[in-house]
Amino acid sequence: MDLNKVMLIGNVVRDPEMRTTPTGQQVVSFAIATNLVWTDKNGQKQKKAEFHNVVAWRKLAEIIGQYVKKGSKVYLEGRLETRSWDDQNAVKHYRSEIVADHLILLDRVGSTPQASPTDNSQPTYTPVEPAPAPTDIGSQEISVDDIPF
Repeated sequence: MDLNKVMLIGNVVRDPEMRTTPTGQQVVSFAIATNLVWTDKNGQKQKKAEFHNVVAWRKLAEIIGQYVKKGSKVYLEGRLETRSWDDQNAVKHYRSEIVADHLILLDRVGSTPQASPTDNSQPTYTPVEPAPAPTDIGSQEISVDDIPF
């Protein structure tokens, strides 16, 4: 059994670039940054950004071109693909990209647009319920009978 699955949550670092192939298919390319934060052995907070090239085709490309902008926070699913080409000097170049299958915008207040390449309509909007207000549990006593396990 083989598996080629990529799932990312990150920020779009440049506006999506929409193109049309000679056969009329829509394709969009953009990049996403994911951040890793850790504390080193000296107690200092460290950060590292990883940049991912993303490509989407057809209806998903149209939706991304319409709704996704630089700075958007997105969740995407897709597969990893490496392509190669020769330049004018016959030097071989390689580029690894994520071919997106599914995308969810995460930074829209009050709704979460979702898109898949199999969608035949506009993205669906699912209302996001506000989080309940935190309660002060520090003054409440917890009984052993209240623990569910």
